[in-house]
Amino acid sequence: MKLVVIESPSKREALKKYLGSGYEIFATKGHIRDLPQKGLAIDINNNFTPKYEIVPDKKELITQLKNKAKSADEVLIASDPDREGEAIAWHVANILGFDSEKTCRIEFNEISKKAVSQALTKPRKIDLKLVNAQQARRILDRLVGYKLSPILCKKIAPKLSAGRVQSVALKLVVDREREIRAFVPQEYWVVSALLKKDKHQLRATLATYKKKKITLKSQAEVDELLKAVKDKEFKITEIKKAKTKSHAPAPFTTSTMQQDALNKLGMSLTKTSAAAQALYEGVEIKGEGKIALITYIRTDSVRVSSDAQNACLEFIRENYGPDYVPNKPNIYHTKDNAQDAHEAIRPITMAITPQRAKETLSSDHYRLYKLIYERFLASQMSEAQYATVSVSFDCADYGFKLNGKTMEFPGYTAVYKEFVEENNSDGMAGKLPRLDEGESLPCEKIESEQKFTKPPTRYSEATLVKAMEEKGIGRPATYASTITVLAKRKYTQKEGKYLHPTELGEKITTYLEKYFSGVINVKFTAFMEQRLDDIAHKNEDWHNVVSSFYSGFENLLEKAGQSDENMKVPPKETDQICEKCGGKMLLRTGRYGEFLACSNFPKCKNTRPVAKPLKKVGICPECGGDMVERKSKRGKTFYSCSRYPDCNFMSWDIPTGKKCPKCSSYLIRKGGVIKCSNSGCDFVES
Repeated sequence: MKLVVIESPSKREALKKYLGSGYEIFATKGHIRDLPQKGLAIDINNNFTPKYEIVPDKKELITQLKNKAKSADEVLIASDPDREGEAIAWHVANILGFDSEKTCRIEFNEISKKAVSQALTKPRKIDLKLVNAQQARRILDRLVGYKLSPILCKKIAPKLSAGRVQSVALKLVVDREREIRAFVPQEYWVVSALLKKDKHQLRATLATYKKKKITLKSQAEVDELLKAVKDKEFKITEIKKAKTKSHAPAPFTTSTMQQDALNKLGMSLTKTSAAAQALYEGVEIKGEGKIALITYIRTDSVRVSSDAQNACLEFIRENYGPDYVPNKPNIYHTKDNAQDAHEAIRPITMAITPQRAKETLSSDHYRLYKLIYERFLASQMSEAQYATVSVSFDCADYGFKLNGKTMEFPGYTAVYKEFVEENNSDGMAGKLPRLDEGESLPCEKIESEQKFTKPPTRYSEATLVKAMEEKGIGRPATYASTITVLAKRKYTQKEGKYLHPTELGEKITTYLEKYFSGVINVKFTAFMEQRLDDIAHKNEDWHNVVSSFYSGFENLLEKAGQSDENMKVPPKETDQICEKCGGKMLLRTGRYGEFLACSNFPKCKNTRPVAKPLKKVGICPECGGDMVERKSKRGKTFYSCSRYPDCNFMSWDIPTGKKCPKCSSYLIRKGGVIKCSNSGCDFVES
């Protein structure tokens, strides 16, 4: 019997289909050895040697693993095919006592019969370059977190944290907010001429004045134009016709998948990551059992295997026709700073269409699979083709332009349309009537609209992921967790779909800019990512990389420690009395906001939350008192009477204060309608 060691138990059922009876599968459930949760655990004076320990809740699991390994004919470690997976394999091998020359490591980019079978025939040694790159990242992050966080706690507020990548991502959000505050709107006017040709009305937009590009910036300039073109015809000076093509987008990387899932499906980073992981590890499909649907989901590559590409082209030919198959297969080039360790994210087989999988998939799994499937399908299809026309008009000294665009062949757009962030119109007209150079058209009306330039748009989760990728901050596996931790620690908050820095987040960024700008900045963080890549690909000594970072970081720590600057909010005295000792209560600020604490601390350690005024939302239908919004202990909103406990009315939905005309139960406002709270009553008021 051969033992195959994997990370996630969720893969077990899908893998069993392809391994057969001669194999047993054992899941480590992630890391089994790591740096301890508490303490630095890095010997700085001994070449940054890490002090790993068994993960506390994995001791029994390791005993089981050792026993199974002893009785196995061969042990193959099939942790995830990335640097973290390679590090996990290395820890497993060390615990089992394997030497560095043992060929015990296998990897597959997808859980399919072909990929797994090929992996079994090609066991290799553990790649220490990848292990060391991951180890260096882990040590760097630990050094920054454990050395920098205590300073923030001392200088700003308790229980704060900083991170090598996390703090730079926060800085992006804060910098954008500062740009918005500093932005000064500039007035401009959009001027259009509505021209008549037979039964058609054409809209031409102001473009030039005396052959030079122009933007009108005041009502006076608009009035001057109106005076100049009044009662004059518009002469066609030039007509340009062209054929244009639009190339299909590349298949998904982790970043582009996260962006599209949020923009098109409204799925958060957390939901997208969870759904993608499930589709990779295996989901239930009718008639197939539990199988994996997509390739590995942490990748920055757009590369596709020739087998997958050929299968997709054949699917296109059979289902869409030969015109949708490009003359040459579409090849996409991965960015220079990408690791390119794996293929792009794609379906394992074209045979399991989203429609076929829909019956047994959850809503999130289905929608994400459909997005991945259609993106890959479109990436292998022929270009969309358009006929475009640009018409230039002259009137007085002003030049106007009209652009038209019609689709001649849909190509990949028959399957997939790319998302535009603000969904702005491209200003294109549809099919135009016959027009000739030298022809003059009467003007029915001049329309003008005052506008103001807009500040930069705040980051959404999707655009922050895009910015992090473009700037080289972090890696595909870290984008979602980095952005999530900023929200969890209340350094950022979402308003609609956009991220705003909190006051605390801005304060942290301001402090780090003052004392740690040498390491907490975009350029240096991207440089360190490159240095980590050098360990993985050029066999750079990881000790040197860590040492060169720490030597500069240590100097910054020393200067910050010597500074007397303190950004803590001083406590404010209130008129409330401590019920334990009679002292005055002080209003203090902690990690979770304001709270009251006794002024006689540390002799008296009494604290209590700040009583906040309740928000009135209506009239209580039971007694006619005020209905107020409250929070449960778990933070869930509910509604109750302000006269509680004399009136113990409570509702999870917003009561209107009125009774149902059919059954006399109270009415609630839910999902844009007013309905009866009695589930057995069908009364609904739109």
